[in-house]
Amino acid sequence: MPSATLGAMTTPATDWLRLDQQICFSLNAASRAFNGVYRVVLKDLGLTYPQYLVMLVLWEHGELPVKKLGEHLRLDSGTLSPLLKRLETAGLVHRERSARDERSVRVRLTGEGAALRERAVEVPRRIAAATGLDLAEVQDLRARLDRLTAAIDAYGTESASTPS
Repeated sequence: MPSATLGAMTTPATDWLRLDQQICFSLNAASRAFNGVYRVVLKDLGLTYPQYLVMLVLWEHGELPVKKLGEHLRLDSGTLSPLLKRLETAGLVHRERSARDERSVRVRLTGEGAALRERAVEVPRRIAAATGLDLAEVQDLRARLDRLTAAIDAYGTESASTPS
């Protein structure tokens, strides 16, 4: 945290080492709670939460190289490849090596994968309802989380480029 921000805090420094004071723990707990709700909501679609995220990107952008798909999802190919393999086995996506560059693999929806989108339309509404927040609160929270992510990414980039 910037020192100006720390100076404005009224909590004694030792209290910042308490678990209930850690933003990362709150975010992790919220993420686990979301995963539990998604597990229930996505059961009828036969998708896990990570698979659902892959499908969201493909429904939005269409056919993509695995590398680009990973960029959208912030996942490396080692994590993404098993997800894609399971989606392909389920008949929802098709992977194909590029004829021009065999290192590149493109992913596209199958007819069944494209049709699944219609059944998934209710998922965001059900998740929003589970939050107990109204639309404005959800939008505000998402904007704050996006700013937090950007700040942490920038900090990580700055730290990596600063000599020790």
